[in-house]
Amino acid sequence: MSASDRNAVPERLSVPPLGYGAANVGNLFRPLTDDEAWAVLDAAWESGIRFFDTAPHYGLGLSERRLGAFLQTKPRDEYVLSTKAGRLLRPNPDHAGGLDTANDFHVPDDLQRVWDFSAEGVRVSVEESRERLGIERIDLLYLHDPERHDLDLALAEALPAMEQLRAEGEVTAIGIGSMVSEALAAAVRSADLDLIMVAGRYTLLEQPAAVDVLPACRETGTGIVAASVFNSGLLASSEPRRDGRYEYGQLPDELWDRLVRIAAVCADHGVPLPAAAIQFPLQSDVVRSVVVGGSRPAQLQQNAEYAALEIPTGLWENLASDGLIPRLNHPSSELPVV
Repeated sequence: MSASDRNAVPERLSVPPLGYGAANVGNLFRPLTDDEAWAVLDAAWESGIRFFDTAPHYGLGLSERRLGAFLQTKPRDEYVLSTKAGRLLRPNPDHAGGLDTANDFHVPDDLQRVWDFSAEGVRVSVEESRERLGIERIDLLYLHDPERHDLDLALAEALPAMEQLRAEGEVTAIGIGSMVSEALAAAVRSADLDLIMVAGRYTLLEQPAAVDVLPACRETGTGIVAASVFNSGLLASSEPRRDGRYEYGQLPDELWDRLVRIAAVCADHGVPLPAAAIQFPLQSDVVRSVVVGGSRPAQLQQNAEYAALEIPTGLWENLASDGLIPRLNHPSSELPVV
């Protein structure tokens, strides 16, 4: 299908501008009781969030089970649900009573993740997610982190299999989720995807996806769901900390300097840094939604307020003039500033 043909096709799935990423209710970084996880999800719902994202990877299925149990109490047509394929959960023969903390999840490691990008593996993943969720209809299916296993195999087998599932009506929309721009752009150009999840690659702090991913999405009519918009928590407070975690290591000096400058501009406009972080991706014409996490009800309530906060256009203009973000009104110039 040509780019012009695809752009003429109505979107298969409309997603709300703010979603909740349910990794935390899979006990990411710290354990939650079932009641605590329910309270987080309830806070998201009461705050108006109607888009929920999960994955088998999150807590070895715990996130899907908890999210599914919660959403079963809500009218099915009132929310959008996404999950992911690519990792099957199978018994761990080496389980000796330990936890899955090597993957940052505080759950028993009685299961293990098994990569499977085959057509059958993708289909089985959907079936098993449905069982864990207790919900038949999955609105959006992503292929999860394909570059971590075999990107070529993902492009050749997994994505065509997902296109087939969509054609059969098994899912409404398909895409991939990744934090690697090259993988995202390759997938967008090789398959008929609806929405992709760009994790940490198009944020207020850094925009490497603007080089290749956003142009590819613009050409093909593919929408973007922006995730990890707080850059591992660096943008989650109006007063960033120098010792904050950046992805898998320490924050580089050049990014710290950018962060300090961005925070100062936000302060000058009276805008909380986290509010700017949530709303920045949505200024792009190809970004449809921002998905945020959270392990406490107050975090969900605050993020919903930040998403609704009115931000003066002068903030974006000042950030662009200072070379801290692209000039948002001109897609052709939507390039990251080094």
